[in-house]
Amino acid sequence: MKGVVYFFFPFPIPFPIAHSPFPIAHSPFPIPKVKPDSKIYVAGHRGLVGSAFMRRLQAAGYRNLVTRTHAELELTDQAVVREFFERERPDHVVLAAARVGGIVANDTYPADFLRENLEIQGNVIHQAWRAGVKRLLFLGSSCIYPRDCPQPIKEEYLLTGPLEATNRAYAIAKIAGVEMCWSYNRQHGCRYLAAMPTNLYGPGDNYDLNTSHVIPALIRKMHEARAKGAGDVVVWGTGSPKREFLYSEDAADACLYLLGMAEENYRRLCESRFRPPLINIGSGEDLSIRELAQTIARVVGFDGRLVFDASKPDGTPRKLMDVSVLSGLGWKYKTRLEDGLKLAYADFLKSRYAVATV
Repeated sequence: MKGVVYFFFPFPIPFPIAHSPFPIAHSPFPIPKVKPDSKIYVAGHRGLVGSAFMRRLQAAGYRNLVTRTHAELELTDQAVVREFFERERPDHVVLAAARVGGIVANDTYPADFLRENLEIQGNVIHQAWRAGVKRLLFLGSSCIYPRDCPQPIKEEYLLTGPLEATNRAYAIAKIAGVEMCWSYNRQHGCRYLAAMPTNLYGPGDNYDLNTSHVIPALIRKMHEARAKGAGDVVVWGTGSPKREFLYSEDAADACLYLLGMAEENYRRLCESRFRPPLINIGSGEDLSIRELAQTIARVVGFDGRLVFDASKPDGTPRKLMDVSVLSGLGWKYKTRLEDGLKLAYADFLKSRYAVATV
């Protein structure tokens, strides 16, 4: 793209990356479309997107599913992960396991976010290759893109500028995961795809105010304020940054759509030597944090005052994903934000955090 500097190569590419004349190494095994009896390992099946993906797989009729809890399989342990893959030998892998958190957690524990995510990704991707896994879907985050890159964010903007400082360690780990997928595709003929969801929310979200993201944090804050009759709720930052959000069940639907694509489309996403195997997942729509807080207040029934604390960090000014590649493949999100927030709040009311305020 004219005017954009790519850090992947030290020279300009004289032809469109989508039509590279240098094909990647051919896969050493046939890659069929994912079948209902395929053995699928979901790493991180208890997390927000992993649990949603499990529900989506089960609803679609997939039954040969492999899962392990953190206690059963420590993904940062190389030897343990190797033994697991040698024993199970799944056909396909969805790597949704990660150390995740909001601004506070990322800013407080950067070393942990970097180390744990690098270890998890390195172990799973490498052992997937050794076990002959046919398709692997690595889930990252929109924070891999530069803080001030053009909007909406296209996949090609990766590594074209500085990252947001508050979650740089996590972002670098996820960028390394994208590079691992690309490198294993190029060197070993794998078909590993990196999907970057926008900000997600939904059933089973994390409502711990020390580690949660913005939507679950605001749901809990406003619920507690309403229950206690408080007049104010403090929202971090100025309220001006704009964000995009996607309901987790929609993200899971997109993941299954990608994993089950016809071979020609899937191969096209994975085989370029000049473009990472990277695709955005999102709604393609955003709103300000102020508008989000007002919407959550309406859903929860909090009619007090919203106080925006400008002494707290805003993070990236705007983060809207360009989802034209995914929509061009035929997928589009289904759940409107306010409808999704109502479903998320209903789920929160069943959580231990809601019970504690009764």
